[in-house]
Amino acid sequence: MVQKGPRPLVLCGPSGSGKSTLLKRLLKDFPDRYGFSVSHTTRKPRPGEKDGVHYYFTEKETMLQAIEKGDFIETATFSGNMYGTSKRAIEEVRRTGKVCVLDIDVEGVKQMKATDLNPLLVFVMPPSIEELERRLRTRNTENEEALKKRLEVARREIEYGQEPGNFHIIIMNDNLDKAYVELREFIEENVKDIAQDANNTSEN
Repeated sequence: MVQKGPRPLVLCGPSGSGKSTLLKRLLKDFPDRYGFSVSHTTRKPRPGEKDGVHYYFTEKETMLQAIEKGDFIETATFSGNMYGTSKRAIEEVRRTGKVCVLDIDVEGVKQMKATDLNPLLVFVMPPSIEELERRLRTRNTENEEALKKRLEVARREIEYGQEPGNFHIIIMNDNLDKAYVELREFIEENVKDIAQDANNTSEN
């Protein structure tokens, strides 16, 4: 059972949609209001990544044991690496009274919907698959085969993201500033309830 607190905010969208950029901007502008839930992964750290900041880097066997014990809210496997959000990671943010922000994929969203966390769900949509491919190629971090696989996953994620009822809002990221304003406005409309929940929790 995860400790009560403000409703978590989930940002979902295919790799290259810009959700991570929007997330960083939100956390930078409101450090006292939002806290990032750090995910676990079995992949190796990339240059510049720090354990406990970007991810909790762990061994596959250790993570499998933790999943077996029920320590994780959601997990997914991509390119042979496991990713997941632990109950503890969410609790650590919520304990501070901040809104816990998560950056997870579609499979993670499906699993979170099955919990009692009642998250606010935001899907960040790229302007087109072609633009998404251009952005991913500009990164130059993957070979052709991995890129094609990522685009296949993106198509499935976009399909799920566009289905009515799967998300509270779909934000088209064809302009970063415009998308950020839309995200802010959506949160402001719903954060009133979050702030009230947080006050009630602290008073009880």
